[in-house]
Parts: sequence; structure tokens; C-alpha cells
Amino acid sequence: MSGTGALCVQSHSSVRTPGMKGIRRGVWLAALALLGTGCGEREALEQTSGFALQAQAQTEAQAQTEADAEELKWPRPVTKPVALALEVNNGVGTPLRVRAGQTFFINQIDLRAAITATEDRGVGSLRRSGDFASLAWQGTVLADADPTFSANGDGTFTRRRFYRSSHWMEKPSVITVMPVDAWGRPTGRVIPLNLGSESRRKSSDDFFIRRMRAIQWTRDCGSATSCAGAHAFEEEALVEVRNARTGATTFSFSPDTRALLVDWSARAGAPYRIPVEQVRHSTWSYGFNIDITPVTPPRADGTYAPGSEVTFRMTFRDGAGKRLHPEGSLPTYNEFLAGQVESGLQYYRGFSDASATYYRRKHRECNLSASIIGPAQSIQPLRNIIPMEDFLGPEESISIGTPERDGVYAQAMTVPPANKLFGGAYDPTHAGWDAPVRDTFTNKLPLNAEPGTYLVTVKARRIYLGEDIAASRTIEIQVGTREHTEPELTTGKCATCHTEGGELGKVLHALDNRATCATCHAPLAFELEGPIAVRTHFVHSRGRFDAPLQQCSSCHVSQESTQRTSKSACLSCHTSYPQSHVEKFGPIQHMYVGGGKESFQQCTGACHKTHPGSGF
Repeated sequence: MSGTGALCVQSHSSVRTPGMKGIRRGVWLAALALLGTGCGEREALEQTSGFALQAQAQTEAQAQTEADAEELKWPRPVTKPVALALEVNNGVGTPLRVRAGQTFFINQIDLRAAITATEDRGVGSLRRSGDFASLAWQGTVLADADPTFSANGDGTFTRRRFYRSSHWMEKPSVITVMPVDAWGRPTGRVIPLNLGSESRRKSSDDFFIRRMRAIQWTRDCGSATSCAGAHAFEEEALVEVRNARTGATTFSFSPDTRALLVDWSARAGAPYRIPVEQVRHSTWSYGFNIDITPVTPPRADGTYAPGSEVTFRMTFRDGAGKRLHPEGSLPTYNEFLAGQVESGLQYYRGFSDASATYYRRKHRECNLSASIIGPAQSIQPLRNIIPMEDFLGPEESISIGTPERDGVYAQAMTVPPANKLFGGAYDPTHAGWDAPVRDTFTNKLPLNAEPGTYLVTVKARRIYLGEDIAASRTIEIQVGTREHTEPELTTGKCATCHTEGGELGKVLHALDNRATCATCHAPLAFELEGPIAVRTHFVHSRGRFDAPLQQCSSCHVSQESTQRTSKSACLSCHTSYPQSHVEKFGPIQHMYVGGGKESFQQCTGACHKTHPGSGF
């Protein structure tokens, strides 16, 4: 990152260091410096602790690294650093395969500890056993709780309880990463990374996104509202940091690097070991790009007629432009599950690695999808719930919005199509997961399609040789008119906070065109918190907003845009409402939207015309 809070370790190549004892001492001197000093003080401390390298030493080390690479005929480092993702699960580091000779920076770290229990202890068992037992668990509070409204396969339901404010979550901490050889000897400089605090952002943080929390899963509840008699519990604690801030330290591996030692100050002195394998030759390059090409040609005037079917081809490529799949087809879901997709293209992972908005691993959901919405001038939030039946029906593209019901046309398709993807989960033979997958998708424009500009988007994720990145692409087509039309969004100013690694083109789906979000982010029967307004309110109200929460003008562009009242509008941010509201509208049952299907409908047109402290 830049500025006075920048990480003050200079970018470097791999170099040898004098010894393990000296390096360990230097690691924690550097960690203490990151936690308690300014940039100038850190530089002075680094010089006295042996971490500052003179220019001559750096030059010699670089020359030696290049000589080693030449001798082994490994690829030379490329100019653009690659975003590296590290993962540790229950104390075991996920092996890391990287391309030899490449330059990297650490962009993502996931640490997880989990245990099972037969009694309801909240997350108290994590204090006694497991990889995080040594952490400071004082101050832990239950922050949110929510059921999953879709039944499990055996008819039971799952309840999720989310815990925050533990000392280890709130006390700023540092992770140091040290490359070592097969004998544990250092092969390069130590990289200190400031995780900061879970609830408070500082300029010294090295990651834009910081999530530290604990979760209790109760998997055998008798209903969506009662877990009496349950005995199948899982407790887990998570550290999720990602999206490195501007100016992240770059490095490369020396040829004899065999592992990374990852030491976290919250449990200092017990480093995790992540095995490293360096690949000399790779089939594809790093990077990820998406092309969208209309297969159906437009009319002579360059427009499509209302009522016509339009087919698009999506092509996924690496950073050098090479295809990740043959034209006409994509991997089957079973091939993905079996780890046979060498290119790293990802499909939905929710069946094996559940996610929860804000609280758990949304970046790992990896849902590949294609969508269309329009016309641009009519784009607005979609509030009608999409039933599960639509995901299991015969059509590959799901109708999300219609002009008659929603004032805008929107369709979306998962890849593989939802009737195969989710249908396969309900089919004991999982036949849908073996079905061929095309690289095309078709949308039928409504006969009453309003003329204007329509937005077509594909989003996906790729995990390849240590790089875990998202990519999106949006193209425009004209329907019924050649005149270009623009969306009129009711919110803005995102770039005020979303900077230095947090730009919308880097976080989430790596999609900075907010007009496209409403297509997929509608309320789904199995994920009511789908709407982007709900997610934005919920995430920012949980300690992810630097201005006063009641100051609506920070994001909204007009007072009128704040005046629609519904459970989902209010309770995505507020965690309670008066008893009079409970009596009239029912108790709060859902932490994201307040209730069930009624949550998205207008409560009243007579109340809540203003919001105290809104700034309007």
C-alpha cells in the first residue's frame, strides 16, 4: 500500500539469509514493528535487526537467482507479479504449486480450524481443543444467528450462529511468511503482513478485506425455527484476508525452496508449513480473461428485435490469450469435482464448502454464470423471489425479471446450467453432473422488450498454480433501437472507500459495472439475502463502513432513493425493531432480511420518509 501506513519491506528477489536463529529473531522484531511503529521507525528497526539489505547484496542475490534459473532452464521471472493465495486447514497447509521463476505477491490467506461436538457449547469447544485453542477467546459474543430455510436431504434443517469480538479477532496481528528449503533453512527474506483488526480498518492494514470470526453449525434441527434435541454440531473459526493493498511486497522463489513457513502472531512460535512445488513448464499462463461473442447476428441496423432469441459464446482465456477449453465445450461438473480441470476454471463449490454472505468464504463459492439485463434506463432492484423450482425446471436460462412484473427484463444461467448443477445434487445418480457443458448460452428477448441498451455479463473464477482470481466481462447489445441508453443508479461514491486494492474491478467478481448486479442478485428461495441492496447494507453495517451508518448520503444519491420501506430494506442493517413492529409485522426470523417472502414487499407508504442523520 502507499502512504504513511505502507508496508515498509521493500520488494525483493529471493536471497539467502544467515541462519534460522537469527531469522526467527528478526521475524518477531519485524512483527512488533508493524504492530506498533510508524514507517520511518520500521525502516530504522529493520536496519538494526538485519532485515535491510544493501543494494550490492540485492544485486548479487538477483544475479545468483538468475544464474540458478538459467542453469536449471527454468522460466525467467515475468514483469507482472502474480497474486498468490495461501490456505491452512486444521493446521495443515494446502500444498502450493507455482510456476518456477515467477514473481509473486501474497493476495489471499485462509486459515481454518474446526471440530465436531454432540452438545451445544456455542463455540466453546474451540477454546479447549483444535488448532485455535491457544488463541485469546475472551470477549467472544454471539453476533448473528440464522437458519437455512432449505431442508437437508434427510428433512432436517441447519442453523448457523456467528460469533465475533474475541480478543484474537480484535487485537491487531501479523503473519510472517518465510521460504525454506527441504531442511527448513531459509531461502529468502521474511515477508511480514499486517492483518490488522477484524472490526476496524487502518491505513497500515495489508489487505482490503479482513474477516475473523467463529461459527457454530447445528445440522440436525427439527425445523427452520427449532433445534431442540439436536446433537450434530460443528464449531469452526476462520481467518480470511484478501485483496492486497497497493504496494504489496513482491518476491520470487529460489530454485531450492520447498515450503513456506507461515507464522501468525496470535499463536506465535508454531508456524504452519505449506509445501511448495515449482513447475518448470506450464500449459497455460497466469491471468484470466473472458470474451463474449454474439453468435446470433443482429439485424442490418445493428439491433436485435424484441421476441428474438440471441445466442452468445463465452470464451475463457489465460493472461496470454490462450484458450482454457476447446471451442464449443466446457468441462463437465464431475470433471471439475474430480480435479481434472487442469486450466483451473472453477465451478460452484457450495455443495462441499458452504458460504454465508459476509461471514464465510463467499470468495470461494466460485459460481460461474452468464446473465442479461435491460434496457439500461430501466434497471432497478428486483424484489420478487425466484423459487427453487425455476432452478430445476427444463429451461437453462432462468427468468429473473420481466417487464410486466419487475419493470425490467433479466435472465441468468449458471454454468453448468442450474437444472444440471442443482438437479444433479438431488439425483442419487448425479447424472446431471456428467452432462456435456456448452460454451454458449441463449436468451429469449420478450416480445414487449423496451428499446434500449441491454447488458450481457459473464463472471467466473480461476485457480491455477497458486493464483486465485476472479474475472468478469460485460458487453452491450441494442434492442429495438440504435440509440444508446444509460442506467440511472440510485447509489454511488463507492470509490471513496474502495481504493488501494479494494476497487470494484478487483474485489468480489472483479466487476465494476454496478448496473449488471441486479440480474443475479435477486432474492432466491434458498438465499433470500441475494439482492445487492441487502448485501451492501448487511456487510457495511457489520463494521465495514468508516462513516456513521445512519448517514445514507454517503452512498445514496437522493433522499427519494432511501424511502422504500420493507423488512429487507430496514433489517439488512438494523438488528431489531420496536415491539409495535413485531406485533404488526411479525418477529425477526432472518438476520439478513427480517423474515420470509413478505420481507421484500413495501411495508407502508406512510412511514419512514426520512432517516435520522441521513445527510439529506
